[in-house]
Formats: sequence, structure tokens, C-alpha cells
Amino acid sequence: MRKLPSPLRRRRLFSTLSPEPSNSFTVANTCSNKNIARWKSILSHHIRNSDVEEARRVFVQIPAPDIHLYTMMIAGYTKDNRIADALHLFDVMPLRDIASWNSMIKGCFDCGDPGLAWKLFHEMPDRNVISWTTIVNGMAKFGRIDVAEKLFYGMPCRDTAAWNSMITAYCDNGRVHDAQMLFERMPHRNVISWTAMIAGHDRNGDSSMALRLLRQMWTRGIKPTSSTFASALTACANSPDPIFGVQIHAAVVKAGYSAENFTSTSMITFYANCYQIESSSEVFKQKDVQNVYSWTALITGYGVNGRHEEALHEFHKMLRSGIVPNQSTFSIALNSCCALEDLDRGKRIHAAVMKRGFYRDLFVLNSLVVTYSKCGDIEDGLKVFNGMSERNLVSWNSIIAGCAQNGHASLALHLFDEMSVFSVKPDEITFLGLLTACSHSRMIARGRQVFQMLKESPSVGIRPEHCASMVDILGRSGNLDEAVEFIREMPVRPNVMVWLALLGACRLHSNVEIARRAALEIFNLDPCNSASYILLSNIYASAGKWNDVAQTRAMMRSRGIVKIPGSSWITICESRYEFICGDRSNALTAEIYEKVDWLDEKLKEYGYTREMAFDLHDVDEEQKEYSLKYHSEKLAVAFGLLISANGSTIRVMKNLRVCGDCHSAIRLISKVVGRTIVLRDSSRFHHFRDGLCSCGDYW
Repeated sequence: MRKLPSPLRRRRLFSTLSPEPSNSFTVANTCSNKNIARWKSILSHHIRNSDVEEARRVFVQIPAPDIHLYTMMIAGYTKDNRIADALHLFDVMPLRDIASWNSMIKGCFDCGDPGLAWKLFHEMPDRNVISWTTIVNGMAKFGRIDVAEKLFYGMPCRDTAAWNSMITAYCDNGRVHDAQMLFERMPHRNVISWTAMIAGHDRNGDSSMALRLLRQMWTRGIKPTSSTFASALTACANSPDPIFGVQIHAAVVKAGYSAENFTSTSMITFYANCYQIESSSEVFKQKDVQNVYSWTALITGYGVNGRHEEALHEFHKMLRSGIVPNQSTFSIALNSCCALEDLDRGKRIHAAVMKRGFYRDLFVLNSLVVTYSKCGDIEDGLKVFNGMSERNLVSWNSIIAGCAQNGHASLALHLFDEMSVFSVKPDEITFLGLLTACSHSRMIARGRQVFQMLKESPSVGIRPEHCASMVDILGRSGNLDEAVEFIREMPVRPNVMVWLALLGACRLHSNVEIARRAALEIFNLDPCNSASYILLSNIYASAGKWNDVAQTRAMMRSRGIVKIPGSSWITICESRYEFICGDRSNALTAEIYEKVDWLDEKLKEYGYTREMAFDLHDVDEEQKEYSLKYHSEKLAVAFGLLISANGSTIRVMKNLRVCGDCHSAIRLISKVVGRTIVLRDSSRFHHFRDGLCSCGDYW
């Protein structure tokens, strides 16, 4: 706890910051009431406009400030985070009243010094209910809910504001049940009490209870405020409850609150969460003045509805309007870049982040790490991570997962070791990233070690996805019997993801018997899971069991399950070009096929031969060769070579796992053309350079 400097020392340190105090309060009263009112007006104007330095220059000219002027100046200093100046002024006051003590205590909390606030509270000669409420609010704000609770129950008297303060404290600290009990015991409730409980239930995951409270409030004739409506609309968005939300919207309009920022922003979010984004857009357009909050809500809404192009369009429109984005706006725009796998636009937003001074914002930097990692540019993701002045658990999880997905398993594990040096405790997501890294790099022993660490971590729970990764580690390496035994002894019940991991391993190692058992488990858990039918069919096909293939496909048809066709796409200059096997719909089809044929001839010079086993159709060899030659990823790569700048990296995305033949071909293409090719399939990123792949041909 900070020690207060002596009054004499403070006077010497800050003697230029305030007028000399009068020796008696009588002298202070020599200023006429008229002059006092004028000084108050001037000071209030400067403080309200955050011009505290000008307020100080005015204050030192006042011949004998009264207690109210001192208190105003103290509040101005703390608003500007100048706690030392406020403390000096408080010390040299000729006389203090409870209001000045309360202002100083509140200022300590606002400036982030709860210890000093606590000390001043205990030094107060007299306290009123505002003093008690201020200390309760402050302690709760800094997570000291136990202290706030003792203070509340130790208050000599409580008004409604004090009760509301404790209710809010409970809700803010996740103790909504205690808040509800206190709410029910309140002798008198006002609209603030009801609003605090509505917002508290919604923030703590019980939006339906929040809406029930709103109905009770209406029944009792209590008129909601704009804050009440905003909280209720947020609850409708989180429920979601579109019918009740529309009723609240009508009530907002009737009450005249539709133009207020919080209510209109909540309406935009409500309609977006209920998948009525056009209504969100209409609410946004009806606002006379758009601000960063309404823009952010609209951009978020487009993202929630999967309309990421429109989200980025609105983001850039916002920039052109001269409105500076906040950290949420930047992060949401970056999320849309991730969804579109558009690295170029992500880089442009990164430039905007730097230009607008968010280069140290942890929230935004974490989003940049994720964006680069998910767009296959792990090198730039690492640059952002290494340049961060501070990191939190999200930062470490993001870079570990990014390294795992981009073929840098050893680095992911090294980062985990470094993370422990900084005393950052891992969570479920950390362990999932580590297990994924081991799975993608044949690190079987390290995978077992990581899973054992997970089991021994008391604060981290084992989830089915952890077990699925462990099954993948064992199965992919050929230890199928051990993988089956692991599933049998799992600490949690195996789900579809676990059995799919085993089925995928059976596909790699052509184990028909275990594949049948795994597929049966999936059919029982999720009869409509298309991936299980396709994997099983492919396993049968690779083993030449065409009757079983036919039966599996007949089962799919009878259950209305449609196989998703394999497709690949490439994004260049904000335009996305998509290809399917044998696709001839592109304007450059002739040039693309000519490029594929040219590449095919070049590859043969390097000893490449088509791997026919990867075509799983019961057709003749000529048809298989044609199909493999014009797989979607090869067409996308050829297209990229045609229209991208020489020497630039080609980035291709695919919705399914890349086939072995395409993997071998693209690996050699990178050497033939001297270009880096990044291919993301349904499992991971493959970085092809100089005839090598980051996966080490193990994926």
C-alpha cells in the first residue's frame, strides 16, 4: 500500500500547482457568491472538455477558492489520471468536507490506486452513505468482492444506491445468484435496480431470466430507461428471442429512445444475432450520426451472418468517413479476413492498425497473430508475436496453434516451454495446440508426454478433442491397436470427432476391419455425418472392395446424404476464384489447361509418375489419369502461376484433404517454377519450397 508523503513534503513538491491556502475558511469566503459562480462555470467548462491544464491555470488565479472549487479541481485532476496533483490539492485545502473526501477516494479508484483509496477511507473523520457506496464500488471494481461484501454489510445505513452498488458488484464478479437474493431482499427498488439485474443475468449466461425480469418490471409499472432497453435487447440477441426483441424495439421507439447510442447499437446487434442483418442495416441507416459503436455493431453483424465481404466493405467505408476504429472494430475486421482467407486485406488492415496507433494494443495484436497464422503466413505471425511488449494466454495459444497448423511443430513445443518461463499457465486450448503439433509431425513420444501433462494438470479438464488428437497421433503413426485401446480407456465418452480420427488413420493404413467398427460407432452417434461414409467408402475403394463401396454409397443415398465435391480456390486482388476437378468454367480455361499440361511434362523430367491409387473410382486407367491430372488444387495452382506476379507466393485453399498425387506434384512444381506454394487443406497448411513440404510428407 502506498505511503502518503508528509503534508510539508507535498507542499514543496507541488507548490506551483495551486494557490496558497488561506489561513481560515472566513478568508476563503471573501470571494463573492457571484465570483464563485463564475469561477465554477469556467472550471466546469475546461474540465468537461478534458482541458485540465487550462483549468489549473484558471484555478491558480482564483484569490481564495472555496471548498467546492477545490473539489472540482481534484475531480478534474483524477479524471486526467493526475493522482499526485489531486492528492497535493486535497492536502492543502483549508477545509475538507465529506464531498471532498468522497471525490478524492473515487479519484484514487479511477486512477487505479485502490490501496490509497482504502487508506483515505479509514482516515475520514466522518462518512456518509456516499462514502460507503464509493468504497464498495471501488473494491468490487478491483475484484475485491469479499472486502466489498463486508463493507456493505457493515454500513450504518443503506440507501437504494448502496443496494444497487452491491448488486452490480455481485453481477460483475459472476455471483449473479447472490445478486438475485439481495435484489429480492431490497426494501425499495428503482429502475436502476431492475436494470442491474437484467444486465447481470444476461452477462452471466441467463438471458431468459433477464427477459423474465423485464416482463415483471413492466407488469409492476416501472418505466424502463434507455439503459434498460439496451440491456434487454442484448438479452434478446443472446437468447435469441426475435419476437420479444421486436416488441422491445417498438417500445423503444414509443419511449423516444431509438436515437440514443446504446439502444440503437443494441438493436443492430439484436437483429444481426437473429439473422436479420437487413433490419440491422436499416436501424443503422436511420441514425442521424454514426459513431464507432454503431459501425462496429454493424460490421460484427455482417460477420455473424457470414457476410464477410460486406463486413469489410463497411469497415473501409467507416475509415473513409473519418471515424477511428476501436480495438473491437479492428479485431472483427481481421476475423472477416480470416474467414475469407484474404491475406492481402489482412495486411492492409495491419497497416491501418499501425497508422492509427494500435500497434501496442494486445487485443488487436492477438487478432493479427491469428489472421497471419490462419492465412498461411506464419512468418509474419511470428514477427507480430515477437514484437509484442506484453502477451497474455490468448497470445501464446494463438502462436502455438498457428505453428502447429503451419508445420512448425518443434517451434510450437519450444514456445510452450518459453511460456512456462513467463509463468503463464496453459489451458485446454494450449494443450490442444500442442497435441495437434505432435500429430502433424510424427512426435509420438512427445505427444504421449503432453497428454500425460494434461492429465496431471488439476485446473485443466480433458475434452473429447484432446482425446481425438491423441487418437490421431497414435493412429496416424500406425499404432491402430493402441489407438483403439486408448479410446476404450478414455476419461471422457468418445464422440464423433474421436471415431473420425480413428477412421482417418484406418484410411492411411488401409485397415478395413477397424474402419468398419469405427464407422459403425459414428453411424450410431450421428447417422447423417457425411465424412464417415466417404472415408469408409474410400477405404473400401483403396482395398478394391467395390461391392462394399456400392453398398456404402447406397446407404448414403437412402439417408439423403450428399457428398460435398472437392474444390480449391485462390484469392487474388480481393477476388476469389474457385475450381472443381476438371473445371472448364473459368475465362482462362484454355490457358489454365495448357499450363497444367506444361507442368505435367516438366514434372516427368524430374521422374514424376502419376500415383493412380489416389483415384478411388472404379474406372479404367486412362480415366483415372485424366481425373488426377486435373484435380482442383492443380488447376488453382496453374491459375495462380498465370496471373500472379513472378516470384510471389501462391496461396491455395482446399475444402478436403489434399490427395497424395497432388501433394507430390505440387511439391515438385515449387522446384520447377522456383515459387513458394502454400496449400491449406482440411487438416493443415502445406508450405512447398524448392521441392520440399513443411509437413515432411506426413499429414
